[in-house]
Amino acid sequence: MVLPRQMVCLAVAMLAVSTLARAEDGFPFGTEMTLEALPQPGSKRIPNIEIGDNGEVVLELWCKGGKGQFSVAGNTVIFVPGQIQDRSCPQARAQADDELVAALSSVETWKRQGDVLTLVGPKPLRFRSTGN
Repeated sequence: MVLPRQMVCLAVAMLAVSTLARAEDGFPFGTEMTLEALPQPGSKRIPNIEIGDNGEVVLELWCKGGKGQFSVAGNTVIFVPGQIQDRSCPQARAQADDELVAALSSVETWKRQGDVLTLVGPKPLRFRSTGN
């Protein structure tokens, strides 16, 4: 027989597990993520994004860097790039950076499984959480 106190503890534990599962699959605000990609020839850098709690983004690309903003409603996402710093990049890296910003700007939806965020658009982009 389950006592009322045990029922309350069980309900609280179930709620905590449910909330944790949803947080794991929610949009990763407050997270730093690395693009699943190979480095450009002659470099070890791989692009990463740091997503703030309000969707603000700091981008570190193959060579360039900058800021942007994610707006999320349900599974819909919009990325608006801000100022991108040109750091005297080699042509190939500058072009790859420009293409990545364009791909981010064209995403339409997102999905998350564990520590992997997939931004879905004409060119799907997969990012993996670099945190704990």
